[in-house]
Amino acid sequence: MTSSKRNKTLYIDTEALSTLALVQEGLLAPVTRLMGRREAEEVDRSHLYRGLPFPFSFILAPKGRRNEETLKSLQPGEEVELVCEGQKVGELTVEEVFPIDPQERLIHIYGSADPAHPGVKNTMARLGNFAVSGPYRVEYPLIRDTVNRIRQMIHRTGAQKVSAMMLAANPLNRAHERIIRQTLTDADLVILFLRKPFTNEGLRYDIRHNALQLFIDNFLPRNKVLVVPFENTYIFAGYNELVLDALVAKNCGCNELVIGKNHAGLGLYYDQNRLNTIFDTLSDLELQITTVDEYVYCDTCRTLVSTQTCPHGQHHHIHYHSESIMSLIQNGILPPPILVRKEISASILTALFPNRFGNLQEIYYSLMPSSGLLEPKTDEQFYVKLMELYQTSSLT
Repeated sequence: MTSSKRNKTLYIDTEALSTLALVQEGLLAPVTRLMGRREAEEVDRSHLYRGLPFPFSFILAPKGRRNEETLKSLQPGEEVELVCEGQKVGELTVEEVFPIDPQERLIHIYGSADPAHPGVKNTMARLGNFAVSGPYRVEYPLIRDTVNRIRQMIHRTGAQKVSAMMLAANPLNRAHERIIRQTLTDADLVILFLRKPFTNEGLRYDIRHNALQLFIDNFLPRNKVLVVPFENTYIFAGYNELVLDALVAKNCGCNELVIGKNHAGLGLYYDQNRLNTIFDTLSDLELQITTVDEYVYCDTCRTLVSTQTCPHGQHHHIHYHSESIMSLIQNGILPPPILVRKEISASILTALFPNRFGNLQEIYYSLMPSSGLLEPKTDEQFYVKLMELYQTSSLT
């Protein structure tokens, strides 16, 4: 999209562009446009939009001196170009420009305006003092392609029950695998929305996607599972994340959202002097919300078990703590296979530490049993065979 010299310009980042595209493609319906001042205030007060749950107003308030000068100068009916990373990505027809309180906005999204909160800190750096409303159009093919892939898969398979799961898979562990399999037993099709955040924390998206696809291709019926990117913009970072997840799932054609019982968004809260759960706000969506138990490895049961059905105490349980597993991986250590499948660990470590062993072939043939044929081996094959050596127990 080429930029024109005639119109005024607002400069937005990729995260704002992605969020605008989510609404444009219908993934956050009933919201279909940027809200004006009165509408935004009503949504922030009621947490409803057109009778359906929506946690906070949908507005565009880009930060920056140039943006603020432009916003102050805009008149109703004027067209403004949207530019991201030096490229025109869309345009907006102005209906209204109005001031906002950034602190209040942060509280609506995160429940806090404390700059020590990582989400608050990141959003403060990109949130301005003025918002603009009006119809807009943006070019962001990734989200449109995601919607099309899901709809084509549902049509091709004729799926009646379509279940959605929102995953970070950072990294994919055995508990994730169990929940996916459990969901598959009752669903015709499972859509795995793999979170794609706009931060550099954890494993890169491509590494997590490859690991998840490896699991599906080798250990699941491929025609029943679809992985799609889920751009995890700032609006999903707050305590209202589950409401927005449910809207995305519903608008993509899913009729069930599967979540873990330890999901932070399931907590009880008070609103208008009444004790509520998140299920109260989601009841009008006509979307089944299914919760699954936390899974652990029990050293007495010697298998993966639900914390609700295992009779043994916490001291017998090995938990699937993502940060701890990530710490092993980031230090180049193969996690035990009861935590992460060896093929998944091999895929991740190969991506994180390319060409790690200068004498890989020599090490491989010195340590591993073979047929006698000297064939080049990959790092991935080496890690898998190394894990098999770790699992050998005749001398222990």
